[in-house]
Amino acid sequence: MSANYSNYVDKGQIGFWDHLDELRSRVVLCLWIFFGGFIAFYFLSDHILDFLRKPLFDALPEGQRRLYYTSLFENFHVHLKVSAYASLALLSPVYFKVMWSFVGPGLKPHEKRGVQPFLWAGATFFILGSTFAYFVLLPVGVRYFLSYGTSAEAPMLTLEAYVDMMVRLLGGFGICFEIPVVMILLGRLGFLTADQLSAQRKTAIISIAVLAAIVAPPDALSMIILMVPLYLFFESSIWFVRRMELRRAAIKS
Repeated sequence: MSANYSNYVDKGQIGFWDHLDELRSRVVLCLWIFFGGFIAFYFLSDHILDFLRKPLFDALPEGQRRLYYTSLFENFHVHLKVSAYASLALLSPVYFKVMWSFVGPGLKPHEKRGVQPFLWAGATFFILGSTFAYFVLLPVGVRYFLSYGTSAEAPMLTLEAYVDMMVRLLGGFGICFEIPVVMILLGRLGFLTADQLSAQRKTAIISIAVLAAIVAPPDALSMIILMVPLYLFFESSIWFVRRMELRRAAIKS
C-alpha cells in the first residue's frame, strides 16, 4: 500500500487498520535504515572518534593525547555506541522523510504549509546548537577544566566517559536551540502571544540560567556563552510571534 498510500488517503479509501499497517511498515523501514547506517558508520567509527576527541587533544600537550579504557570490552563498546549515535543523528532527515510521507497525506494543504517549515527549522536549529557547542563552547570549557587545579593533579580521562560527555553536550545544546522553534510554533497555533512572552521575561531569564547551569559545563564562562544566544532567541521569538499576530489581524480586517 505504501506506494499508493497518499492517493488512498486523498480519496478517503483507507480505514484505521490500514493506517496502522502503514505506520508499522514505516517504522520497520526506519529500523532497517538505522541498522544499515549503524553498519556503515561502524566502519567510520575511528574517524568519528577522531572528530569527538579533537577539542580535547587540541588542548593537551602532544605526549598526553590519550584516552584510556578500563575494561577489555570498553573500546569495542564505545565504537558500537558511536555508530548507533551517528546513525540516529546523521540519518535523522531520512527518518523524517519516511515518517512525513505517512503524516503528510492526512494534512490539508494549508496545514502542510504551516507545519513543514517548523519541522525543517527544528532540524536546522538542532544542528546549529550542536555546532555551537563543538566549535565555540567546548574549546573554552576543555581548556578551562584542564588548567583547573595544581600541577600535582593530572587528568587520566577514560574513553567511554569522555564520549558520553560529548554526546550529552552536543545533544543537549541541540535541544536547547530548539526552544525558539517551539515557542514560535506555539505562537502560530495561538497557544502563546507576544504579550504573554514579554510579561514572562524575568522568568525566562531565570529559566535560561538554570538550563545553562544544567546543560553547559559547570563554569561561569560556559554558562554565559550558552545564555547569550538563548536569550537572543527568546527576544527573537517575541518579535516573530508579534509579526504573526499583526499579519493575522491584517488578514481578518
